[in-house]
Amino acid sequence: MTPTVPFPDPPVHLVVMGVSGCGKSTVARELADRLGWPFAEGDDYHPQANLDKMASGRPLMDEDRWPWLHILADWTAEHHARGESTVLTCSALRRVYRDILRKGGDGTFFVHLHGDKNLLMERMQGREHFMPPSLLESQLDTLEPLGADEAGMVQDVVNPPARIARVVLAQLDLA
Repeated sequence: MTPTVPFPDPPVHLVVMGVSGCGKSTVARELADRLGWPFAEGDDYHPQANLDKMASGRPLMDEDRWPWLHILADWTAEHHARGESTVLTCSALRRVYRDILRKGGDGTFFVHLHGDKNLLMERMQGREHFMPPSLLESQLDTLEPLGADEAGMVQDVVNPPARIARVVLAQLDLA
């Protein structure tokens, strides 16, 4: 597949991050569609045990996340080695998780989707997903905002996904 937007040299790896219900998948698909870059839905790489744990209302612990995060970093690294840019979704709630994801390739850029707790809860209650709304609070408690030294940006989820994608692409001069 030929990308719609040529892969930058060096490659760029967009990680759309945030708590459940913020619209990671929707925004990431919008970006991937506009760019024509390889896309990975991070949730698809969770082992069944993680999915079962979350579906039962129990939050994941770091021990549950480490192997999953390394799988995502490996996915990015495979594309990086071929000179391909990527789009990935991952909650990436803590800096230490983002540190693992950055090992997938230089040029990793985080798009943190942030929103009002009530809006996020409303979204979660209105969809079919393995992550129950009861876990939103634990995710918000775990969330560490991007540090000033982390490549990335914050976008408010009150904006439509197409607008968020346009802003991200403009910020990265990929429009």
